[in-house]
This record gives sequence, structure tokens and C-alpha cells, in this order.
Amino acid sequence: MSGPQGHGVSVRIGHCGKTFADGTHALEPASLDIARGETLVLLGPSGCGKTTMLRIIAGLEEPDEGGKVLFDGKDVTAIPIERRNVGMVFQSYALFPNMSVAENIGYGLRIRGIPATERAKRVAELVALTNITGLEHRRIDQLSGGQRQRVALARAVAIRPGILLLDEPLTALDAALRYRLRGELNRLLRALGITAIYVTHDQSEAMELGDRIVVMRKGAIAQIGSPREIYFEPKDRFVAEFIGAANIVEASLDDGHLILPGGRQAIAGGTSQPAVVAMIRPESIGIVDVEAAPLRGQVESVSFVGDRQRVVVVGASPKPLTVDAPNTIQVDAGDRVGLSIASKAVRLLPPEA
Repeated sequence: MSGPQGHGVSVRIGHCGKTFADGTHALEPASLDIARGETLVLLGPSGCGKTTMLRIIAGLEEPDEGGKVLFDGKDVTAIPIERRNVGMVFQSYALFPNMSVAENIGYGLRIRGIPATERAKRVAELVALTNITGLEHRRIDQLSGGQRQRVALARAVAIRPGILLLDEPLTALDAALRYRLRGELNRLLRALGITAIYVTHDQSEAMELGDRIVVMRKGAIAQIGSPREIYFEPKDRFVAEFIGAANIVEASLDDGHLILPGGRQAIAGGTSQPAVVAMIRPESIGIVDVEAAPLRGQVESVSFVGDRQRVVVVGASPKPLTVDAPNTIQVDAGDRVGLSIASKAVRLLPPEA
């Protein structure tokens, strides 16, 4: 969690589902607790229900009958968004083009009747915190996309909301700027220690920003956990393949080993299943001398990607294995190679329903 105690409010979502008038089930009934000061990321593909959940928390959508939203234990389900004290940041920025940067940031304070001296002080603090010093008097149309997003963030937190809700705020930016702003946003959230709920379909954003990640699929929660838990201990094949690169291996099992075309691979822990589905991350596979290796194959292709090289190996497994190897080793298409995989790096997945 951010900060010694965290700011803002705790959130409880109790059995909240959403069915629209046309009968579409956008969100299956879900329950979730978010701690004060926590950054929770809702992650999933388009149409999985993550934005619907965010809008229910904000008060922009009502949950189906029986669903409840509580802030610090108080039922706010029937309270409209303007009385929930939430800050929101959207992909579209939603800034006022006829106002300066400082006027945009201070807008929420002005309509709340905050005195001018206090407004100016708070705006100055946020200008410094979001790295837009010197832009206070510019119009919005004179700003770059990254600068506009910083203004939107500053405006959202100026009112000191109980919760900051962010709906894919970096999607409209180019890749390099998105990466840089992601780091700045992470720094800002940690500095504020505010309760934040962040919607994204970008796994890298989720991993960097989230204290916990809620992976969603088809309107339901697939898994909740820390970034490390989600990455190394996915509960099913969907989560394994959605989060990062994953080799999915289907194999029979004998005496604690996967029986594969290229050899035998030990697994950690026991199971009575005669056949299993396993996940192996590309960085967990080492390329070693072929003669001494328990698993062998042939290099199909090699792609140099800077800090590593991505090697595709065929013949070791029923499907090609992707290996992230150091960029210092020499390996070429057609080479016979040995593969070394620690038994604990093989994660058994439950059979698909």
C-alpha cells in the first residue's frame, strides 16, 4: 500500500452486476474490497466489464438490484457522482478549452467555494507535482498531449477526492510518451497515497502501477492478486496467456515429469492427473549444451530485441517454445540446442471448463 496509512477511502463492491436495458450482461455479480491508499488496476480485453465496474464505483451507472457500493463502510449506491467526492481522469482529457491551465486545475475548487488564496496555493502545489511549471497561463490548445494529461490529473486530484478513478488515461498517447507518463503517474500516486482505481488493457501499465490487479474476462473476475502473483501464478490459461508471453504445453505425465517430444521435463509438486496443461514463461528457459540437456530441440528463428533475443525452438514440445535468451550468446536458426527449465518454473494449469 502507498504511504503509512493511505489517504482517501476504502471501497467495498458487494455483489454488483450490470444488465443493460437490451438484456446485455455487461458485468456478472462481483464483490471486491479495495483498501484505503491502494492502487487497484482493472485489467482485461475490450468488453470485459472493467469500465462498467469503474462507472458503478463512480456513480455513473447503477448496479443491478442487490448490488451495493460502500465508501469507508457507508452505503453510497444511491448517491450521485457529484456527491461521492471522486476524481476522474479520462482518455479524452475532458478539459475546458476556454480556460488556462491554472483555471482548469482550480475549477473544481472554485465551484466548491474555496477561497482564492487557498486555490492558488493548491494549484501551485499540483503544477509542481505534475511537472507542468511554467504552463499555468497557457490555453489548453497550446499544450501537447502529454501536458494535457498532466493537467487532467492535476485537476482531478485538486479537490482532494476520496478516490481517483482513471479510465485508460494514457491510451491516446504515443508509445514513448505513454511509457514516460506511466512512470510519472506511478510517482504521483505514490506521493499522494490516494486510493486509485485504474482501468487498462495494457499489461505493462497494470504491472507497474497496481498494488493489486483484477484480471477480467467476459464480464467476470478471472483472478485478483499482486502483479507477481498474477504473472507467476495464473489461475487459468486465459490469465496465463493474457499477462505477458507464455508457453502453454500440453503433455502426459509420468513420475513427476512432462513427457515431451524432445525429452522429459521435471515439475514441482505432485499430481495424479495423467495429462496436464502447463505454463512456462520464456525467460525461465535456458539454452544449454545439447548433449547434457534433459530437453532438446532445434532453433527455428532468432529475433534480436535489444536487451535480449527471442528464440523459437521446435521439436522440444508439441508446439514451438519461445525462449528469451541473453543477447550475449550466439545461436542461429537450424542449431540443435538443449533447454534447461527449473521444475518450479513449470506452472500446472487447471483443465479448461
